[in-house]
Amino acid sequence: MRKIIAITMITLDGVMQAPGGPREDTSGGFKHGGWTAPYSDKDFGKALEKQMKPTDLLLGRRTFEIFAGYWPGHENDWPGINDVTKYVVSRNRKRSAWKNSVFLKGLADIKRLKNSKGSNLHVWGSGKLIQTLLENDLVDELWLITFPLTLGQGKKLFAEGTIPAAFALRESSVTPSGLIVANYKRAGKVKTGTVGA
Repeated sequence: MRKIIAITMITLDGVMQAPGGPREDTSGGFKHGGWTAPYSDKDFGKALEKQMKPTDLLLGRRTFEIFAGYWPGHENDWPGINDVTKYVVSRNRKRSAWKNSVFLKGLADIKRLKNSKGSNLHVWGSGKLIQTLLENDLVDELWLITFPLTLGQGKKLFAEGTIPAAFALRESSVTPSGLIVANYKRAGKVKTGTVGA
């Protein structure tokens, strides 16, 4: 069985939309694309380097199209991106010129993929896909980089459909520019109680 690891850059108010550039994703009138750029430094680069180690990818259609329009010509910035298998969840799209792209129709295909043999599956961006994975308890780990800003609008990591779920912190660090890099592993059900009892 493969692990599904959701990798996301988020703001303090949970926005994950268009971290990389102003034109990355302007849907919904989003005007703050590229909000990670002012925080780029050596420590941020090290965190990304670890997250970008070659492994198969699981992507939503919109994120796949953004990636397919950029990464085939920039492999030096992400070694191995063209060689790993890119699994794309899409109801309409069935093929791509980007090598090693495989198209999935929906949840049943995702479950079959998760239960197959192979490398871990890294999910980048793909907000709607992550919502589906969280709703169906298919996320094994969350790798988050939290940036010290709020945007007030935009697609959010935790939106409708997220189920109650406990996670355990596996590793964490804080960069000089205030980024919190934290990796969480799924840890069963939510426990409740009374404080001080």
